[in-house]
Amino acid sequence: MPHDHSAFAPHDHSACAGVTMALAEKQLADGGQRLTPVRRRTLQILLESHRALGAYDVLERLVADGYANQPPVAYRALEFLEEQGLVHRIRRLNAFTACMHPGEVHAPAFLICRECHAVAEAPAVAVGAALQAAAEGLHFTIERSTIEALGLCPSCQPNAGKPDASGEGRAPATQGIA
Repeated sequence: MPHDHSAFAPHDHSACAGVTMALAEKQLADGGQRLTPVRRRTLQILLESHRALGAYDVLERLVADGYANQPPVAYRALEFLEEQGLVHRIRRLNAFTACMHPGEVHAPAFLICRECHAVAEAPAVAVGAALQAAAEGLHFTIERSTIEALGLCPSCQPNAGKPDASGEGRAPATQGIA
């Protein structure tokens, strides 16, 4: 496992991104796949922070770097990276985040900050086992599942309950599965 810290914890992010990019490059090379310039830059954009970005956010960054201003450019790169397990789709946000554990077989739970949209991958073996047991009890075959939890990261928690710009108090974090 390349990272034994949370995306929410202080860490050397450039080292974090560098390690993850090196693992991604190795995984693709071992599988005979190419990391084209647009795919590489797309992954770099997602690795620049532990936040989920929409396809159009990625496209904006690609255009700023001189790539074609055509949505299929971003969508094709994101689709390839997702197929290779290098990017996760965060369905709640209709956005993408870099996989922080490339090359590892895993099915994480995504902890999503509702304030800053930071995303952390958390081990979800126990949750997956409980979901599988529930499905088996109903004779249901799970083909795909994504576990996403919405809440507040440590950086945004001090803001909970304080007035926002409108003077209204922010709702406290709630527990549950969305």
